[in-house]
Amino acid sequence: QLQLVESGGGLVQPGGSLRLSCVGSRYSLDYYNVAWFRQAPGKEREGISCIRNNLDSTYLEDSVKGRFKISRDRAENTVYLQMDSLKPEDTAVYYCAADLTDFDICHPPRTWTFGIWGQGTQVIVSS
Repeated sequence: QLQLVESGGGLVQPGGSLRLSCVGSRYSLDYYNVAWFRQAPGKEREGISCIRNNLDSTYLEDSVKGRFKISRDRAENTVYLQMDSLKPEDTAVYYCAADLTDFDICHPPRTWTFGIWGQGTQVIVSS
């Protein structure tokens, strides 16, 4: 079965940038919807971005729209989340998740509809 590994998190100052990577192994991500979720301390996990399978249409949650961008590199079997103009409220553990479906589950993504998850990567935005 498909496995996912996130990387690219770290400690950055407000206004800084990070690029998160979600690398698939064992199977191709080509037919998977892939989403990014985040969970801040004391809060529920929320979907912030998603990219469709063959269509490559995308979704961004309002709080990150204009600052974040999701993209797919099929040759590298990787989905990226470019994060610019980071704010302290972006501090969270970020997870990527994938699911095989012919239906649109990306607008917006919901935790309970995604069956394959990575281990998470920590993002801390602080002065």
